[in-house]
Amino acid sequence: MTKTLMPAAKRGGTLKRSLGLWAIVGLGLGYMTPTVVFDTFGLVARDTNNVVPLAYAVALIVMVFTAISYGKIAGAIPSAGSAYTYARESMHPNVGFLVGWTALIDYMLLPMVNCLIIRSYLEAFFPAVPGWVWVILYVVFVTGIIYLTMRGTSNVNMILLVFSIAVMAVFVLLVIVQLAGGAGVGGVVTVQPFFHSGVEFGAVLAGATIVCFSFIGFDAVTMYAEEAKTPKIMPKAILLTVVLGGAIFLVAGYFTQQRFPDWNEFAPGGDMQFVEDSTLPIIGELVGGKVLAAVLTAAGFAATLASGLASHASVSRMLLVMGRNNVIPKRVFGYINPKTHTPTFNIVLTGAISLLAIAFTLEMIAAYINYGALIAFTFVNLSVIAWFAIRKGRRRTPKDIFTYIVMPVIGTALTGLLWVNLDGHALLGGLIWTGLGFVYLVFITKGFRRKVASFDENQPVTGYNKVVEHEPVE
Repeated sequence: MTKTLMPAAKRGGTLKRSLGLWAIVGLGLGYMTPTVVFDTFGLVARDTNNVVPLAYAVALIVMVFTAISYGKIAGAIPSAGSAYTYARESMHPNVGFLVGWTALIDYMLLPMVNCLIIRSYLEAFFPAVPGWVWVILYVVFVTGIIYLTMRGTSNVNMILLVFSIAVMAVFVLLVIVQLAGGAGVGGVVTVQPFFHSGVEFGAVLAGATIVCFSFIGFDAVTMYAEEAKTPKIMPKAILLTVVLGGAIFLVAGYFTQQRFPDWNEFAPGGDMQFVEDSTLPIIGELVGGKVLAAVLTAAGFAATLASGLASHASVSRMLLVMGRNNVIPKRVFGYINPKTHTPTFNIVLTGAISLLAIAFTLEMIAAYINYGALIAFTFVNLSVIAWFAIRKGRRRTPKDIFTYIVMPVIGTALTGLLWVNLDGHALLGGLIWTGLGFVYLVFITKGFRRKVASFDENQPVTGYNKVVEHEPVE
């Protein structure tokens, strides 16, 4: 058995089926970062007129339909990949390429989101230190770790996840005690976080569009399809990840909204920066003083750092696969450092992009990420129709029509509601990026006369979050 790093096609590497249902769900929840509900709370409360849990409920409904579609298509095409894999196989390779190209927005900007959140945490505790200092230190730290090794384990992810959820549970218990004592709205059970005078449905949809960013990661579990103990657990794992993640967001959002019925509590002196960046440290301090602020921030820090490492490594890995397949220049993006066995150029490039966190807010970056996410969610629903109803002819019985046409159409329509409320600048910027992808597609296919190469993550090129069994090499 050899440890020599060779192209996947030559070494015959396969992915070991070692992940059970809860290991996969844990990876999905860890990628979603449950504490993000506190990070965006002030922003969503402002935009929805203080009905954050209602925005999450609407987003959850949309995500459940999309998760059902993910489960169906992942069961039919059980290879590691995501929306671009399904669009390529069910529709056309060129469609899959454009979906994957657009999804690069998510991959490239998610590390910056984690950087922004970490920056806001540290600014809250060290206000005298300029934010750009924390951005640089964080980027150097994370880039350095990934530069040396891209290997990740589900065990570490699970520990950080359990710690984060345990701290969130303590927070909710403290809030319940305070509500019973007359704080906030003065009661534990009320419909006010879901409905009160002045709430507009359009504003709620806008808020749901923002918080759909919180669900990004549930679809990441499809990347582990070839490592699941059996492909049959994938639909259940996807749906469980969405439902459990949504439940965590709903419960935390409900009690936080009860405790803080007016978002202006987070903007002292009208300083909007307090709601445009993370409000987690402020929430922690107002509920439990400096001690809870420190503990809650530690939970958020741990979860965000874990997500930051995973997202930074993932985009570096995806660029590597694209380089290996000559989708982008192989000499640059397909390069692996012979000493560290990592795609060093891709890692440094991702770190350089993350430095833009110095100039951006969480609200701005989340909007651009949502563009890529909504593209993926839309095409997964459409892929179910294309694969089952059209390619496989599953449209002759009422059950098939409901399962493979009506359900994904509902999922597409609900996703369309979020499209309508996407930030205008993000929509324009996203369309420009997609347009560039189309031009690039025309170029690399010689005017559509050549088949486009794929850039799925199913190639075990680095070992990151993949367990590779090598065939004997003579």
